[in-house]
Amino acid sequence: MTVGRVFLVGAGPGDPDLLTVKARRLIEAADTVVYDRLVGAGVLDLVPRRAERIFVGKEPRRHAVPQEEINGLLCRLALAGRQVVRLKGGDPYIFGRGSEEALAAAAAGIPFEIVPGVTAACGCGAYAGIPLTHRGLATGVRFVTGHCRGDEELDLNWASLADPQTTLVFYMALMNLGEIRHRLVAAGLPAATPVAIVSNGTTDAQVMLTATLADVVERVAERPLPSPCLTIIGQVVALAPQLAWTAAAAAPPVAEAVGA
Repeated sequence: MTVGRVFLVGAGPGDPDLLTVKARRLIEAADTVVYDRLVGAGVLDLVPRRAERIFVGKEPRRHAVPQEEINGLLCRLALAGRQVVRLKGGDPYIFGRGSEEALAAAAAGIPFEIVPGVTAACGCGAYAGIPLTHRGLATGVRFVTGHCRGDEELDLNWASLADPQTTLVFYMALMNLGEIRHRLVAAGLPAATPVAIVSNGTTDAQVMLTATLADVVERVAERPLPSPCLTIIGQVVALAPQLAWTAAAAAPPVAEAVGA
């Protein structure tokens, strides 16, 4: 039997219009689609009815299917001759564990391709009216994981991160928001630094909370946001009211709406 192929496809942050042309073409031609919790409903609507769908979504502290089993599943499907599209929210190689799945395919001698996607930082930032870099405000941007394997303490170079000229984008950070604030302020980042938390970014359900490092934990406690959420820290957040172009971004920030 001819060996199939695994396509690790970035599904973007939610809005199906942000899919690449190649991603859409592969989805529509797939035999099997293996997908995550963060893949948008509009993207899944593109999967043909004849294709098999397999959900392997993971949430913090609750993994529907362990990563090792996902790796094995992809290999078994491809070895059975199937054209497998592995749909991953955002980009496969940015906090998507796509490289682990690619390594498993390579070790099994299975052909694979990587199809980049719009990562959540770029998509959610743009739809929230927040440029990740801006002359005079941010000369660089850092993508940072907001949680560690096994819920261990975040082991990050906080002194390096506490740069007021750098925009910080934390993925999966809500559970550790208090620690992130404490560590950054202790490392010298001003407590007045603006913060935005974007929930369900790029979708019709997008909501944004704006605050500062000093009060962001309390603001979130007052009005919990549904996941997935992305946390953006830096002076560029202050540009959001001027650069809002989507209906969600133009709405009053949650922090103001609750009278905080």
